[in-house]
Amino acid sequence: MITEFYRFLDEWNRVLGLTTPAHHRRIMAFLVEVWENAPHRGLLMAFRHSGKSTVVGIFAACVLYLRPETRILILSAGNTLASRMVSHIRHILENHPYCTDLIPRVKKEWATNHITVNRPIGIREPSVVCQGIYGNITGMRADLIICDDIEVPNTSNTASKRENLRERLRELDFILSPTGTMIYIGTPHTTDTIYRTTDAD
Repeated sequence: MITEFYRFLDEWNRVLGLTTPAHHRRIMAFLVEVWENAPHRGLLMAFRHSGKSTVVGIFAACVLYLRPETRILILSAGNTLASRMVSHIRHILENHPYCTDLIPRVKKEWATNHITVNRPIGIREPSVVCQGIYGNITGMRADLIICDDIEVPNTSNTASKRENLRERLRELDFILSPTGTMIYIGTPHTTDTIYRTTDAD
């Protein structure tokens, strides 16, 4: 399976006129390891400007390429950051040579905050949807939850904010499907970081 993800990653970089950095392949290998193996929980931390969110977006697009029925929820500290990840995934799907068959002829659900690819009928949730961490996620279901930079100064600079954030994250267990995957991406912003006490540990 990892070979297919590497091929997808390398082909996308070829489209962009780039080569794949070695550390991007290591990030992709980590993501696939979390996705394929129980308990399907992972925490990705890397140096700033390492391209971790870039690779995560490519990973999500490849998951849809391999399993179009997958439901992906992107959570970030705010809606703007979350929608940026959805836009990144959408851009990959629209331009990656492998993803031609995923693009719907009528793009009714092809927006800044949610997209739905061609997939088996009968699935209610979008293929990819985003929310700020305190947005309305009641009633959602997801097979892959990506928590991208949910700990930022505005969500973690006091003890009460950190506790509220931890409480919100505990709710994700009721959204994730039984064999689903949850991946945290981020950088600690406090010594009492939420990354020490989430399921990503």
